[in-house]
Amino acid sequence: MAQNPTSKGTVVVAVGGNSLIKDADHIGLADQMEAAAETMRHVVTMLADGWRVVITHGNGPQVGFLLRRAELAAAELPVPSLDFLGADTQGATGYMFTQLLGNESRRRGVDARPVAVVTQVQVAADDPAFAAPTKPIGSFMTEAIAQQHAAEDGWNITEDAGRGWRRVVASPKPVRIVELDAIAGLIDAGHTVVAGGGGGVPVVETPDGGLRGVEAVIDKDLATALLAGELKADVLLISTAVDAVAIDFNQPTQKWLSTMTAAEAREYIAAGQFGKGSMEPKVSAALAFLAAGGSRVIITSPERMPEALAGTAGTTIVP
Repeated sequence: MAQNPTSKGTVVVAVGGNSLIKDADHIGLADQMEAAAETMRHVVTMLADGWRVVITHGNGPQVGFLLRRAELAAAELPVPSLDFLGADTQGATGYMFTQLLGNESRRRGVDARPVAVVTQVQVAADDPAFAAPTKPIGSFMTEAIAQQHAAEDGWNITEDAGRGWRRVVASPKPVRIVELDAIAGLIDAGHTVVAGGGGGVPVVETPDGGLRGVEAVIDKDLATALLAGELKADVLLISTAVDAVAIDFNQPTQKWLSTMTAAEAREYIAAGQFGKGSMEPKVSAALAFLAAGGSRVIITSPERMPEALAGTAGTTIVP
């Protein structure tokens, strides 16, 4: 299969980890494969339309599953650290995406050449987030068990909205994509790359110039914005559960936005228009990409991605 000689440019697509799980009754690997296959079909449509595609993905539910398995086996096996759990989910999701992309692209005669890169993302060792962990992970616990983990394992714990106690970890700002050159080289060679999953494996620089993993969770949208900016991508496309961004969401005055400037986005964030745990991180990531020189960000649902790239769906954010 020949490469498309008239590429429209590079689009970095952020796929949410929750998009692989439709509901609580469909959490198995076969269910996730089925959900991912739908998104990969839309990615292949984008490839057929002439775009070069880089895919990032969330891993929140998947890391949660691995943590739960580890907790259940803790009497026999040590609980893995978060950097290894992140790497595990990058490998598994990368396998899933590349296989599905390969199958769909062959079926449709599209040149995809999918490859996955386990990606480390460097954070600053002195990032203030390490002194004030806020990101809940893992299972809910009783206070007694939580206090035991705090004493024996050094966990930071917190009570979570009356639902029980949970471990909290730092969410530092991403500052460098370690495998950037490899990812860029693969794109230039015509590969569809899956990279930066779950915000990347969090690492810090050691005194001798090396790297070591840390117990943290990097915001996946911010890491994707950093990757897109460093790649000088033409478009950052963030997929989510809704077709577009709205103000006054779920209220009688709700209004869908087809376009938004960076200045308008900042005003909406200041006014509390976007949920801090849902849409606000995506819009903040969009602003980070635009501030780094990006020209266009799209937020839409997976099924509307090809239309959104053509300018007929989703919310487009511009400088």
